Amino acid sequence: MYTTYFESFDIKQVLQDYPLGEPFLAHFREMSRTSLRELQNRRFMSCVARAWQIPFYQRVWGAAGVQPGDIRSLDDITRLPIISKTEIMESVRLHPPFGDFHGREIAIDGRKPPMILHTTSGTTGRPQPLFFSPKSREIQSLLLARIYRMQGMAHDDIVHSVYGHGMINGGHYVREAVLHYTQSTLITPGTGVETPSVRQVELMRDFGVTAVVGFADYIKRLADVARQQGIEPGKDIKLRMISGHLGRESRETLAQAWGGAVDMYDWYGVGDTGAIAGEGPDHDGLYLMEDAQYVEVTDVDSGLPVPDGENGDMVVTCLYKDDIYPIIRFNTHDVTQVLTTPSPLGLVFRRIAGFLGRSDNMVKLRGINVFPQALGPLLEERADFGGEFICTAVRDASGRDELIVSIETRGAIDDAERLAYETLLKQRLGVEMRVELVAPRALAALTGTETRQKPVRLIDRRFQ
Repeated sequence: MYTTYFESFDIKQVLQDYPLGEPFLAHFREMSRTSLRELQNRRFMSCVARAWQIPFYQRVWGAAGVQPGDIRSLDDITRLPIISKTEIMESVRLHPPFGDFHGREIAIDGRKPPMILHTTSGTTGRPQPLFFSPKSREIQSLLLARIYRMQGMAHDDIVHSVYGHGMINGGHYVREAVLHYTQSTLITPGTGVETPSVRQVELMRDFGVTAVVGFADYIKRLADVARQQGIEPGKDIKLRMISGHLGRESRETLAQAWGGAVDMYDWYGVGDTGAIAGEGPDHDGLYLMEDAQYVEVTDVDSGLPVPDGENGDMVVTCLYKDDIYPIIRFNTHDVTQVLTTPSPLGLVFRRIAGFLGRSDNMVKLRGINVFPQALGPLLEERADFGGEFICTAVRDASGRDELIVSIETRGAIDDAERLAYETLLKQRLGVEMRVELVAPRALAALTGTETRQKPVRLIDRRFQ
């Protein structure tokens, strides 16, 4: 007998367990850190119990010397090995086509729930399969909607999503989050490949779009396209809200591109885990959704926890994924730090600084760690910066690493301007890099701003 999607779990119980809107804010203002830890511990132990039924965790944990019964509470989490996409893709290689890191064929209470399959974007290599049960899928979407609603997305907003809708998880659960849990009206043009940019800005004007969700690079590009088409941001398209992956990009530049009177919000998540943290109306860091995500920040090299306030890799345990695909100590390789100041909103949740770069894209130059994604805000200090850049890492015969930064400029392409950019980067980062200046749009094929969810910022040629 087949179990349909919504018959496989109790949606009313999910909404009670993971509140939204004002009930969410009220609940987690009243909760203490002790009570939160108890909640996390209960959910963690449920995930561990399920993981022990899955061959992947039996193999990986067993190889690390961990036995059933060793993990008795969340306090023991550091006894478990950190995993990453490397281990997941090795599972796929050993057990094609889907690997053995999930429990899609292992019944829960005598039943196998329906399964949802998506993939990652493949930004860092071959796309990774992602699995969800209906329950974990809805919680993932609900968490993002919780962030959107905390940021002010309302029932009368017309929301324009520029996330892709192919195999990639992101665009689909963004759509589900908005449609299922916000009451906003959603249009889904997707990337520039799915709907050309010119058509996108026409849709924004014609449907009266008030909010845009997506990656900052492409949202900025749409403002430029609008002006080229004689459509004036702020007048013909009256955005009041942008919620996307802002990282360290200039908010002022993006807001001004859309007319200035736009509230800017950041949020963070990855394909495996869904939404992990989101900026609130206080604009003071991103609140970790700690009832659903247990986040550790670990040293990039040693994997050991770092003190709050120091940079490290985000390692995530999904406290709500206790069925098809448990995710326990998953290294995102995204760098952040935990903020140490109290929450302006009075929430019990900790806050992070947001996305500061990728540790697996980090280039060490003369002892200094350089994150290519972090160069954008520095380059925006120059008025002639054309908005796009890409870094190429090379290694000479002596083993010395160099970084070549290709930059689109609206100014002169000459030695004086090139030297000005090189001087800026050296002053701000403390290490020399070579700059190459190119005309606007010259890097589009390399960065993939209009064709990819996440633009490419590093080409690594050191090991070719």
